[in-house]
Amino acid sequence: MNVAPIKKNTRIVVGMSGGVDSTVAAYLLKREGFDVVGITLKIWTDRCMHISSEKCCGPDAINDARNMAAQIGIPHYVLDEADCFEKEVISYFLREYSLGRTPNPCVKCNEKIKFGRLWTRVQSWGVEYLATGHYALVENQDHIPRLKKAKDKRRDQSYFLFSLSAGQLSRMITPLGNLEKKEVRAIAKEAGLNVWNKEESRDICFVPGKNYKEFIQGKKTPSNTHSGFIIDEEGKVIGEHQGIEGYTVGQRKGLPGGQGRPLYVVDIDPESKTIRAGSLKSLFKTHCYASQAHWIEKDIESPRPVTVKLRYNYPEVEALLTLLGKDRFRLDFSSPQMGISPGQAAVCYDGDIVLGGGWIERERA
Repeated sequence: MNVAPIKKNTRIVVGMSGGVDSTVAAYLLKREGFDVVGITLKIWTDRCMHISSEKCCGPDAINDARNMAAQIGIPHYVLDEADCFEKEVISYFLREYSLGRTPNPCVKCNEKIKFGRLWTRVQSWGVEYLATGHYALVENQDHIPRLKKAKDKRRDQSYFLFSLSAGQLSRMITPLGNLEKKEVRAIAKEAGLNVWNKEESRDICFVPGKNYKEFIQGKKTPSNTHSGFIIDEEGKVIGEHQGIEGYTVGQRKGLPGGQGRPLYVVDIDPESKTIRAGSLKSLFKTHCYASQAHWIEKDIESPRPVTVKLRYNYPEVEALLTLLGKDRFRLDFSSPQMGISPGQAAVCYDGDIVLGGGWIERERA
């Protein structure tokens, strides 16, 4: 854990989810002699108490975080951010689906809640840094932060942090950046932390039971329904749907059968509320555009070769990055890529260094 430039006894807040990663992050910082305070965010409202117990934001997780903080020997507090989370993350999630895009709420949560709202609330406590259990590396060279991939490339979460500002990165500590997951579990086991073998949640934390469609349907009202037609690639109506928010580009489930071939969602038109279905081949694209660009590295030359992730669980691919003004860019892939979803983040890398990224646009036919 490389935090040598930081003075001992510096007060550091650690976001604790009750899992092994954030617990070990807090433990390592405490062991290094820092003044560590554990914080868990309550992000569900009282009307959402049905939330699954295994979720990293559920009631059981708060109890685990509280118990782990006590075992480590640090104070622990719970901050209620339900209203802010509803406004900044859940509303964004629902709005994106209603516009025919596939959202990435984890990126927004990091930007708006964990490294935004939380920092605002704890500054008066004399806190100088925020730490998390993210697998990523943040380095500060001459007070200029640089975001890099973690040692454990299979767990690397730098993708989710690309939208953080220089100010947010400069006060961020990632104690697990130079560790592999197996090492983290071994540290927890050796320290007697009973979350060492706790399973981790890989799904969106506020969607119970992994049922995105049911969650979205539960939030709909008669005034915000988006039903319409499903058409084929020639424009022929082949079915109807009850809401574009139930679909995402690349999806196969929920499309009409009897067409003589498998169909996939290849486009969603939010204006006409139309789902266009087509062949697997139609999902492959040679390029894409992205907007709301955010660059961590400055003075990026254009065009330039990069590698890019088009969603978190998507392997990096080679591409040519061309800047289109301050807020947009184009990516031309070295080989056609499948299932590029408007609304997802396109994050660009130079080796292990995160250059920045943006949000994939829908390209009109």
